[in-house]
This record gives sequence, structure tokens and C-alpha cells, in this order.
Amino acid sequence: MLNEEPEGMNAARITGIRACVFDAYGTLFDFNSAARQAQDALGPSWVKLSEAWRAKQLQYTWLRSLMGRHVDFWQLTGDALDWAMASLEMADGSLRERLMSLYLSLDAYPEVADMLATLGKSGRKLAILSNGAPAMLAAAVSNAKLGHAFDAVISVEEVGVYKPDPRVYRLAVKRFGLEPAEICFVSSNAWDAYAAKAFGMRVVWCNRFNQAPERLPDPPDRQITRLSELPALLA
Repeated sequence: MLNEEPEGMNAARITGIRACVFDAYGTLFDFNSAARQAQDALGPSWVKLSEAWRAKQLQYTWLRSLMGRHVDFWQLTGDALDWAMASLEMADGSLRERLMSLYLSLDAYPEVADMLATLGKSGRKLAILSNGAPAMLAAAVSNAKLGHAFDAVISVEEVGVYKPDPRVYRLAVKRFGLEPAEICFVSSNAWDAYAAKAFGMRVVWCNRFNQAPERLPDPPDRQITRLSELPALLA
């Protein structure tokens, strides 16, 4: 099976966790929902557009970090959308503006609110650690009515480089004054999960999309398919 777990990535509980830190896009918020909400204009092409948009968005974060040419995630997301629309021969300025606006109000995955409420009762600190620009993250959190759930919403803009640079993961360590191993980092992006583990965090990979494990060092501690499975791992 594609999501076969590496040795050691079992269902045993993770202990000693004092904070849970979540990736945002693809983990808490459904990045596909922007194009999905524009199906009236895009038709069946919404799937291809969304896939191309997301793939190029991630590529640009890695390339700009390596090039030392940082721009914030809002500009980068717009650049990725421009590329995706051009690749699909879409030339519609009003549609572009609509899609960018929709990206500010992405749907949260359905289990997110209950999962955060359950974890919040444990007394652990809860945070977002994301590539997103601060205004983007504030809009997404507000739209999902999750502002009360988090002790911190941390953007890579504090260090001016994108994940998987270790300086990004260090932001959470500094914010809470904890050791990396006292933080459980949760991401649906495999590359992000492996990078956080390499940094020293305990990591749960939410493998929503049934991906094969990466061929990289430092696999995540645990693998789940929905965030609703997380609280039991940390009980």
C-alpha cells in the first residue's frame, strides 16, 4: 500500500509533549477549496488548476529560499496562480482576483474544530507554524472561527525564509521556550513532517492523500489519516 508506515511509525502514544504546532495549508485548511468554490467559472478544470497552483506554489517556496530571493507568501501564491492559469491557457483577470480572494477564506477540514477543542482541554499550547504571510493566516483563522484555539500563529516572515529551513522550526521553540522534543509538529506535507523531525521535534504526519513515505532521513514518529486521530496519540 502507498501509505505503508516506515518501521517504528506505530500507534503507540507520544509522551512528554507540552505544545502542538500545526502546519496550515493542507493540514488545517483545504487549499483546494479556493478553486472548488469557483467551479461555476472553471468547470471540471478546477481540479487541474488547483493541482498546478499548489505544486508551483510549493516549488516557488523552495526555489526562492535557495536563491535567496524571498517574497511573502501572498505574492508567491499570486505568482503561482499566474503560472497555473497561463499553463492552462486561462486569461481572465477577474477570475484571478476571485481566486486570490477565495484563498483568504479557505475551508478548514471538517474535523479541525473538534480536534483543537479536545487538545485545548489538555493544557498544551497550540500554535500554527506556516509559510503563510501574517495577514493570510489571520484571514484563514478568522474565517474558520478558530482564533480562540491558538496561543500563537507564527509566520515564516519572522525569519524571511520558507520551510524546510531549520530557522522556521526554531521559531516555535523560541516562542514557547521549549525543547524541540517537547513539541509535537503536525503536517499533511510529508517533506514538512520529515524536516521537522530532522530538526528534533516529535512529528505526526497526517497523510490525508495516501502518499508513499518519502525516501528521506528522519521519518515522522507517527502517521494518521485524519486529525481526529491526533488527541488519542497524545493522551
